[in-house]
Amino acid sequence: MNRVLPEHWPGFAPHARRKPVKAAPAPPVAISVAIDAPDLVECVLAAMQPLEPALVLLFGDPAAGLGQVGAELNGALGEKCRVIGCSSAGEIGPDGYCTDSVIALGFPASSFRVGTCLLRDQAHVPVSDWMGTLRRFHADFRPIPSRSCFGVLLADAQARQEDVLVATLDAAIPGLPVVGGSAAQGMCFDPSCQMIDGQSHAGAAIFLLVETDFSVAEVSFAHFRPSEHRAVVTAADSQNRIIWELNAEPAAEEYARLTGLELAKLTTTDFARHPLLQRTGRRHHVRAIRAVTPDGGLQLLCGIEAGNILTLGHAVDMTRGYAEAMDALPRPPVMVLGFDCILRRLALERAGMAGQMSELFARYHVAGFNTYGEQHSGMHVNQTFVGIAMMLPEIG
Repeated sequence: MNRVLPEHWPGFAPHARRKPVKAAPAPPVAISVAIDAPDLVECVLAAMQPLEPALVLLFGDPAAGLGQVGAELNGALGEKCRVIGCSSAGEIGPDGYCTDSVIALGFPASSFRVGTCLLRDQAHVPVSDWMGTLRRFHADFRPIPSRSCFGVLLADAQARQEDVLVATLDAAIPGLPVVGGSAAQGMCFDPSCQMIDGQSHAGAAIFLLVETDFSVAEVSFAHFRPSEHRAVVTAADSQNRIIWELNAEPAAEEYARLTGLELAKLTTTDFARHPLLQRTGRRHHVRAIRAVTPDGGLQLLCGIEAGNILTLGHAVDMTRGYAEAMDALPRPPVMVLGFDCILRRLALERAGMAGQMSELFARYHVAGFNTYGEQHSGMHVNQTFVGIAMMLPEIG
């Protein structure tokens, strides 16, 4: 069933909004289905329909044809359920990392309320329009103060505007925890697929407001420590995310010198093991390198500007500290909606640690996808895991 979408759809009318409930809320559910399964849609429906969901999120391999899957699910689940998703570089299902699959996450209407906002035309960065749209959207949604609320952003990585998007969100709706991921197209960096109810929205970002009876907490995890080596970006193409010079030297040459690696043999694995870090406040955030350009520059997966001061990072144990971070939550999560950089996954696979990470994801009920970039705390970062943990509400 296809229909024209409004600019935003706040879930259901204000008079029909649910009041907080005292009974244990119905938890979200995640399922993984192989993209070549002839009964893919039927498998997803079998898991989702009993929930009577307000939202189904779909993340999957580009070959899955997410638009068609979304349209069929939308027709079967009805107009009270949003079916929203994007293509991915890899998936995280109930058993951890998976490939050639579609991940479906269902959020029951009995314990979740969802609003959808479409931020159009990322290529031209209409920040003022976005700001007004977001403020009206949040006002129309009217969150209930006694319930938890969080935001989810699905951005178009090819537009290269995630830094501006997440900063705009942070300014328009201050205090709201927002996490998200840059939609991917496998590892080929072609245009990604983003859809609402089966309808594609190229060049746009999809923003969700989610209200729930569950307690929520934002989580993030990276596996790097800063070294003593620093570099100043002395020439850059900020629009195309290219560093031309570091310390007034050709960028790739200076990077190779700082890492002690051979310029001609630099690989994606080297970039993953020795990322560039930028300090903001008390934290270092990864500014991931995608490739060396033919002219000796460094192509990044995030924003960069001349004058930025960067620190060379070194990878540590890619799983160490993850369990501790999850165990530090007030209560065990019933689900963690997770966004994990594809470069982290590649590094884990090459280190023979992907199975160990998958076990941790399964233990803490993580579901989501591998991204080209991650958004949290008003920042666009790389080589990081970010997510929203949903926990049973505190009693009393």
